[in-house]
Amino acid sequence: MSVPPSAALAGQTALVTGGARRVGAEIVRCLHAAGANVAVHCHHSRAAAEALCAELCALRAGSAALFQADLLEVATLGPLADAVSARFGALHLLVNNASSFYPTPFGRVSAQAWTDLMGTNLQAPLFLSQAAAPALRRTRGAIVNIIDIHGLRALPDYMVYSTAKAALMHLTRALARELAPEIRVNGVAPGPVLWPEAGMEEERKQDIILHTPLGNIGTPLDVARAVRFFASDAPFITGQILAVDGGRSLRW
Repeated sequence: MSVPPSAALAGQTALVTGGARRVGAEIVRCLHAAGANVAVHCHHSRAAAEALCAELCALRAGSAALFQADLLEVATLGPLADAVSARFGALHLLVNNASSFYPTPFGRVSAQAWTDLMGTNLQAPLFLSQAAAPALRRTRGAIVNIIDIHGLRALPDYMVYSTAKAALMHLTRALARELAPEIRVNGVAPGPVLWPEAGMEEERKQDIILHTPLGNIGTPLDVARAVRFFASDAPFITGQILAVDGGRSLRW
């Protein structure tokens, strides 16, 4: 018997890092619409996180809560996972979505950029997964890492970011082996679903669309639906990376 999407995650709790804005906010809304309680993590985007939690609690009282933390501070990750479990009584899903993204042209890579990009895209998912593992084992839960198709092929001038995402792909598979059978671990690798906040030349946008077989960019909801699939409809899938890219990784 199939479960309606609106009830697929009823009674479960999901922690989404970087959940206040852009793709993260869409993941939060999608999981909430499937019935989950959502822990919305933010670092700097507190106002956006507060607004999102208010929006969701208006739909279902007490179903969303804000948790603010600097994910680069490893000592804060255990308390973060514990606070979410204490607030909602359990933890069923961790979505490692938070990410720094900016260019690091070779020859101008700084130690600070390396620490930040590796920290948000690789270190934080590892140590937060480790901190959340006891709670996730109790619920036989899941971890979904948000990766990037550029973990498969480096994005020019984004060498450190691409390297971090490639490492996150490997970490996803390694965690799947380490945490089985209690916890499933999978990844979603978006392609062009949202243009960078810093902007992009129109010519570059059109070139990306031209080299995407489906002929357009996707939406954050496409990524969110993939996360929901791994959370609710994939009990026999672990260690897999799903590209949500309109076929972009087939044509570079």
